Order: sequence, then structure tokens, then C-alpha cells
Amino acid sequence: MIALSLAQQLKAAGLTWEPSLHDFFALPEEFQDRAFVIADMPVTIATLQGEQVFTFEGAVEWALDTIVTTQAVWLPTETQLRQALEARLPEGPAPNFVLSGLPTGYQLVVHALPGQPAFGATAAEGAYAQALLHLLATG
Repeated sequence: MIALSLAQQLKAAGLTWEPSLHDFFALPEEFQDRAFVIADMPVTIATLQGEQVFTFEGAVEWALDTIVTTQAVWLPTETQLRQALEARLPEGPAPNFVLSGLPTGYQLVVHALPGQPAFGATAAEGAYAQALLHLLATG
């Protein structure tokens, strides 16, 4: 999962989000260092007679009944970041970009952009996010 600060930069740069099932998001003003997922049925872990069990709940009673989606910060997955990057790159000969594993993390070289810029991060999703942020900032 990308860092909240990087997700906030993507949001500020104009990355839009249509919330859907299984998306991750954060509420930085209400909860620090906490990620949430949109789910149709919450599952929690409990202990019952000394055994760890999953409990399935159809509804959750919570003090925060509603939050406006604009208050949330989307935490896109690696796949979602790659798809958003692909959608913004010009059509051309494949591949538009190449992700390589390095001893210190990952490097994403974007062949479809002038100068073929490279973006590095410790995790693949971070490299995709950096490239996407670059596109949003320059495009």
C-alpha cells in the first residue's frame, strides 16, 4: 500500500476516484495511520472458548455514521495505479513502461514519455504512484 502522504499528493494533483467495493482509503483528519476498505460484509477476529474465530457482521454500529467521500483519501492498489498510468500514457509501441526489480526496490522507466524518465521506490506500487504523480503534475 502506498504511503498516505503520496496518496494525498495524487489526490491534490487531480487523481479522481470512483469508490467501489474492496477499495482502500484513509481518513487522515479523523484517524491517523489507519486504512479502511469498502466491504459489503465486515469480518472481525474474535476469541471464542480459547479459539480464534472470524465473526461475520451484516451491519456495524459506529459513532461515525457517515463521512463525505471527499474527506477520504484513496489508497490505490498496485493494479489500480498501473491502470491509471496506462490510461494516461499516449498510444504507441508496447511497452509504454517497464518495471524492474532492483536490490533496493523497484524502478519504473516510462518509455512513452520524452526523456524516458525513471521512478524508483522500495515497492512497485510506489514507483507506479511516482510516475502517475509526474504525469498528473506535467499534464
